[in-house]
Amino acid sequence: MTSHDCVIMDTAPRELTQNPLKKIWMPCRNGLPDTRISQRRVCMTNCPTLIVTVGLPARGKTYISKKLTRYLNWIGVPTKEFNVGQYRRECVKIYKSFEFFHPENEEGLKIRRQCALTALNDVRQYLRVDGGQVAVFDATNTTRERRGTITRFADQNGFKVFFVESVCEDPAVIAENIVQVKLGSPDYIDCNSEEAIDDFMKRIKCYENSYQPLDEVLDRDLSYIKIIDVGRRYLVNRVQDHIQSRIVYYLMNIHITPRAIYLCRHGESDLNVKGRIGGDSGLSSRGKEFAKCLGKFIQGQNITDLKVWTSQMKRTIQTAEAISVPYEQWKALNEIDAGVCEEMMYEEIQGHFPLEFALRDQDKYRYRYPKGESYEDLVQRLEPVIMELERQENILVICHQAVMRCLLAYFLDKSAEELPYLKCPLHTVLKLTPVAYGCKVESVCLNVEAVNTHRDKPENVDPSRMPEEALLTVPAHQ
Repeated sequence: MTSHDCVIMDTAPRELTQNPLKKIWMPCRNGLPDTRISQRRVCMTNCPTLIVTVGLPARGKTYISKKLTRYLNWIGVPTKEFNVGQYRRECVKIYKSFEFFHPENEEGLKIRRQCALTALNDVRQYLRVDGGQVAVFDATNTTRERRGTITRFADQNGFKVFFVESVCEDPAVIAENIVQVKLGSPDYIDCNSEEAIDDFMKRIKCYENSYQPLDEVLDRDLSYIKIIDVGRRYLVNRVQDHIQSRIVYYLMNIHITPRAIYLCRHGESDLNVKGRIGGDSGLSSRGKEFAKCLGKFIQGQNITDLKVWTSQMKRTIQTAEAISVPYEQWKALNEIDAGVCEEMMYEEIQGHFPLEFALRDQDKYRYRYPKGESYEDLVQRLEPVIMELERQENILVICHQAVMRCLLAYFLDKSAEELPYLKCPLHTVLKLTPVAYGCKVESVCLNVEAVNTHRDKPENVDPSRMPEEALLTVPAHQ
C-alpha cells in the first residue's frame, strides 16, 4: 500500500429505533433494537467498588453500611452489604464471651480470619458474576495488615477500594450505640443488660491495643473518608471517581439526631374525584376539610422547629396554607409528569394508547410516559430532596402519590419493583422515626373521606388483552 492509498470504511450512521418503555433512542440492527445495548443495565461505576469500613466496635459502622447500601440501591447502583459479624455468627452458633476476640485467642483469630475470607469470596462473586457494582465490607478492619490484605484482594480482582472509618471518643455516643444496637444482637439474647454491656466493653478493649487508625501520611495513597465524632468533622483523601464522590457527599449529610419525618399527600383534589391523573387542580371540599384536620393534627404533635415542604402545585400549597406555618416550595417535589397523558382518566389512556397502558403495567418503575417521566426519572429528581431530608430534623413533606412512594421506598428500603405499588392513600399521614438500622412507621388516618387513587398491577399485562382486563384494577371514581 502506497502513501496515497487509503482504506474505505463504511461510515454510514446506524439507524436508530426507540425503546418503547423508556422512550429513548438507540442503535438498531436489521431494523430491530440492538438487544446487546437495550438490555444493558446503566452502570454508574467505571469498575466495581469495594467499600471497607474501619473502626472499633460500637462506632456506627454497621449503621453507616446499611444506610449507604440503601441509598446506593435507591439511586440505581446495585449494592450489597457483607457483614463479617454475621458470617462469624453463622460459623460459631453460640457466642460465649469477649474472650473469643482476645488477641491471644488463636482459635478465635483463626475463625475470624476465615470468616473474613469467606465474606471476601462472596464479594468477588457478587461483583464479578452477579452484576453488582458496589459491595460494602462491614467489619472492624482495625489493623494495617488486614486492610493491606483487602487492598491486594481488590487489586487482583480489578476493584476500586474506598475506606470509611468511623472514629468516636464520646463515651455518651458509644454507650447509646451499645444500648440501642448491641443489646439487641443475637450475641446477647440470653444476657441481662448489665452483663451484656460489661462483656461488650471488654470486647472493645480487645481491639484497642492493636487498632491502627487510617493515617494521613502512612495511608496517603488510599482513598478514604474519616468520620470523626458522628459527623462533627470529616477528613477526605484521594476521591477517585464519581461514585466515591457521591458516597462522600451522602455520608457528610447523614446524622443521628432523634427526629420525626411526616409524609402525606395533599388533600383530595378536584381531578382526584374525577379519576384524572396529574394536572394542577385545587382541593375538593373534602380536601379542604383534610387540610384543616392536618393543621390540628400537627399542632397536637407539639413538634419543635417543624419545617414544612410542599411541591409547587396548587393542591399541596392549599393544603399547607391551612396549617398556618411557614412552608417552602420545592419544584423537585412536583408530581410525576404524565406527559401526553396528563389529566386523562385510565379509561381514556387505555382507549387512546392501549400499548402504552400495557407497557406501563409490564414495568411501572422504568416506563416513561410519552413526553413525560418514569419513576426511575423521579428518583433521580428527588435525590436532592433526600439529601436535604437527611440533614434536617423534624419535617412535614406534603407531596403527591408517586413522589411519596419514592420517598417512602428510600426510608423503608423497598426495591424498584415494589416502589410503584406502595400504598399512599389520601388523607393519611405517615410518621417515620429513624431507628438503629431502619425506620419505624406509624400510619395516622385523619378520618376525612377521600377517593381511592391506588391501582394494583393487573395480572394480564399483555398488549393484546381486552380493555376490561386492562381496567380491572382501576379505582372507582365519578
